Amino acid sequence: MTATPQPANPRKLVLASASPARLNLLRQAGLAPHVIVSGFDEDTLNHDEPAALALALAEAKAAVVAGLDEAAGALVIGCDSVLELDGEALGKPADAEEATARWKSMRGRAGVLRTGHCVIDTADGRQVSATASTTVRFGEPTDAEVAAYVASGEPLHVAGAFTLDGLSAPFIDGIDGDHGNVIGLSLPLLRSLLGELDVSITDLWA
Repeated sequence: MTATPQPANPRKLVLASASPARLNLLRQAGLAPHVIVSGFDEDTLNHDEPAALALALAEAKAAVVAGLDEAAGALVIGCDSVLELDGEALGKPADAEEATARWKSMRGRAGVLRTGHCVIDTADGRQVSATASTTVRFGEPTDAEVAAYVASGEPLHVAGAFTLDGLSAPFIDGIDGDHGNVIGLSLPLLRSLLGELDVSITDLWA
C-alpha cells in the first residue's frame, strides 16, 4: 500500500489554547500543533450575544499569540466556547455552588454550545473567523448524581459546566450538530477556515 505523500515542510501550526480536549481533537485529525497559551483575561470582553462573545474571545486569544515571536510564520488557531441558555452566555462556573445550580437548571432542557474559531496566518497577516453552534440536550441526573459530578471537579474547568468526552457524558441525552464543537473545536469549520487562507488541512498532517 502506497503511503500518502506529505509536504516536505508543513506549516507550523499553533494552538492558542490550554485545552487538552482541543489539542486531542487536532491530534486525532493528524495535526501536531504547538501549544502557546494566550493568557488573555476573558473578563475584559462582554457581549450581549453569546455567539458574538465566543467569537470575540477566540479572536482576542489568537491575536495575542499571533503577536509573539514564537508564532512567527505560523498558522495560529484560537477558540473559545460558551453555552447559550435562556439567551445568556455561560462559561466555566466560578465554584462548586454555581456548578450545582447550573446543572439543576439545565436538567431536561436544551442549550446551544457556541464555539468561536479564529485562524491567523502570521506569514501574511490574514485572519478568518466564524462560530459553530451545536444544540445539546441534557438528561435529568438526580441530585446525588449532580453532587457526585460537581465533587469530581470536572465541571469547574469546562464551558457550560459539562463536557461530552468526560464524566458528564451519561447526563447528555444527545446533540444536534458537530460533536467536536461541543468538545471545543469543530474540525469541519477549521478545514473551511484554512481553505479561506488557501491552506489545505491535508498539507498540515504531521
